[in-house]
Amino acid sequence: MTSASARVPATAPSPAVASERVPVLLVHGIDDDARTLAPLADALARAGFQDVRIIELKPNNGDAPISVLAEQVAGAAASLRALTGHARIDVVGFSMGALVSRYYLQRLEGRNHVRRFVSISGPHAGTLTGWLRANPGARDMRPNSELLRGLATDEAPFGDVQVFSLWTPLDLMIIPARSSQLAGARERTFPVMLHPLMLRDGRVLRSVEEALTVERPEDFQALPVVLPPGGP
Repeated sequence: MTSASARVPATAPSPAVASERVPVLLVHGIDDDARTLAPLADALARAGFQDVRIIELKPNNGDAPISVLAEQVAGAAASLRALTGHARIDVVGFSMGALVSRYYLQRLEGRNHVRRFVSISGPHAGTLTGWLRANPGARDMRPNSELLRGLATDEAPFGDVQVFSLWTPLDLMIIPARSSQLAGARERTFPVMLHPLMLRDGRVLRSVEEALTVERPEDFQALPVVLPPGGP
């Protein structure tokens, strides 16, 4: 297994002492690395999250199947729980990282160790851009792939994990954009023009913080979406 994680600088207690807020593991998308998630990690640190880790998936270009990358997430999650003393952590996944995180929850017993899962623009029903590459990870992300069909058959896929989905109807990377929806998830959509900008949009960053701190998931309400002129 090849993986690494980056720690976001913050004023934190001793590793032996559980911090007040649940630790957060961030999982990036295809062709990304820890730098891609830096705006989100910094926003969470400013909001008082003391234990935020970014896992760097290896390889990051789709040359490994989603299942192999999910093993890396499982290892990073176990390390974060051991380091912080928390029985459960929160996981935030972006793009391919959201699907990798979902696989960890559903197939690698992650739902027993995760409190909340926030998906940002994940290809949960597949994306047509998966046809642009011929490697295993891209094939997993194609609509109606064997992996996606298997995940969709679970009757209670997330157990008692509280799930949130944030996405943009203007996405040109996740096609169709509604593929980012997750059955049973608390959902918000944002009129963000480009897929990568979801990690830099203040509304999205604030919604991630809210999803991780709201007392009751049902209090996480959908927001009205005003599309720009000419939008779909």
